[in-house]
Amino acid sequence: MPRTALRVRRWAAIAVLGGLLVGCGTENADPDPGAAAAAAGAGARTGTEVRPIEAATRITDAKGVTVSLPKPPEKIVCLVALCDDILVELGLTPTATNSQVLAHPEFLGKEKAAKIPVVPGGFLSPEVEAILSHKPDLVIGLEDTHGKLAPALKGATTFWPVQPGSWQDSVGYLRDLAALTGRTAEGEKAEKAFRTRLARAEKDKSDKTSLIVYGSDENFGVATPETDVAAGLFPKISHYPWKSRGVDGSYSLEEILARDVDVLFVETLSFGAPDGKLSDKLAKNPLWSRIPAVKNGKVIEVDSEVWAKGRGTRSLGVVLDEATAALR
Repeated sequence: MPRTALRVRRWAAIAVLGGLLVGCGTENADPDPGAAAAAAGAGARTGTEVRPIEAATRITDAKGVTVSLPKPPEKIVCLVALCDDILVELGLTPTATNSQVLAHPEFLGKEKAAKIPVVPGGFLSPEVEAILSHKPDLVIGLEDTHGKLAPALKGATTFWPVQPGSWQDSVGYLRDLAALTGRTAEGEKAEKAFRTRLARAEKDKSDKTSLIVYGSDENFGVATPETDVAAGLFPKISHYPWKSRGVDGSYSLEEILARDVDVLFVETLSFGAPDGKLSDKLAKNPLWSRIPAVKNGKVIEVDSEVWAKGRGTRSLGVVLDEATAALR
């Protein structure tokens, strides 16, 4: 895969963090038994109970990052789609964003999303002056990508670096931001809806073999539970025999063919102007047509903004709905 594609996918598939903070303080760790194992698809079925969220002006997240604000933030700039996802779940919208996930119909839709200012510079290099021009109370970015902006933002606003690696992390960040914004009822409702959806999908787990591939050309990658939040759901809802081989390793079409994949989800990553679907490019390889999913018309091109980049409970809910429908 080209270096650019690999770099972009890294932020959409981050190594799983250990543990989860729900609310404020380490005593609020996720109540699910075997949470670490569940992140890889094993362990007990997801619980649907949601503990109350208490409003707070200071939280400490799962990674030990403390965010302290004098009052609930009103202007929030999102540099990572997880932020947009959470805000929509809480009934809020970002002051500015550099994500396209808001245009999805399950978020704001194209018309409303177009009214949200876009931070220039793209995901990898958002412009600090542009961020500060919105006078934000809080800026949320991806730690391993936007952490370098922290010194430039210090003193002018509060920067919160996040690093989701599993759905449990995503729920933790939802609860944290719900506490900071005072949108506690909305946060509890969103968590409940997601947990219920996941538990339902687990109960009706498919015996079919599924696979998520991503890329911009024939040099594709395989999304694995250890490195991708959405893929982390798949061992819970289907047979998903794919393990991480590190940032420089992936699977060949020969290996995929040998696994008899029944349903194949494809994330086309675009760099600049769209230049066609990844599935169409992969179809040039004669082995592609021999994969059961291809032969049986079970190749689904999905929205990479949601599947690869969203990573919040609303995005993951869309992933579950689309995946379970295809796996029936």
